[in-house]
Amino acid sequence: MNDPSILLTLAVLGGTGKEGKGLAYRWAKSGYRVIIGSRTPEKAQMAAEEIGKLLGGAANVTGIGNLEAAQQADVVILAVPYAAHRDTLESVRSALDGKTLVDVTVPLVPPKVTKVQMPPAGSAAQEAREILGEAVEVVAAFQNISHEHLLNDTPVECDVLVSGTSKESRAEVLKLVEAAGLNGWDAGPIENAVVIEGLTSILIGINKQYGSMHAGIKITGVDRM
Repeated sequence: MNDPSILLTLAVLGGTGKEGKGLAYRWAKSGYRVIIGSRTPEKAQMAAEEIGKLLGGAANVTGIGNLEAAQQADVVILAVPYAAHRDTLESVRSALDGKTLVDVTVPLVPPKVTKVQMPPAGSAAQEAREILGEAVEVVAAFQNISHEHLLNDTPVECDVLVSGTSKESRAEVLKLVEAAGLNGWDAGPIENAVVIEGLTSILIGINKQYGSMHAGIKITGVDRM
């Protein structure tokens, strides 16, 4: 019973999108119970069925509405477009007290998505903290991983930077990074999310300039113990 995947239920709100679906796939493959959340439960059910088929029907994945998904989860992952960020958080706020929210959102402002444009709070993760209050641990992660990497089983060379409201919550999310088959780094307090989120616009710009879909970042010069 020491396997964390047996003990935790993960809700991926926005799991019908490419990034959320890819993360859900990887965690389901690792043995976690995963709940796909959506404003439209039928879409969540379809996404869960798709993931189940990719994993040969053995995965513990279900799809329901956002609020119910957040209520049932131990850890909630928010992977929605920035335009839906505040509304989604406010709709599930009552279900998040005492839990950890992993905010994957990037404050992209179309059509200039290659230009860094941060919100008044400093970052989407800090905005989530303002909306949810201190009873919720907020951690920013996965912003710099292209969804192109996630729905396949090939090794991913990109690293994941994790910033958040406490060292304990960051450590919890670093375990989820590892479970997804990725390499993570503790990037410090939530105020540092401004850098992590801002890098996404730079990576999008690099992809556009050089005809790629896979630009990412990698930390070098550090020996991992």
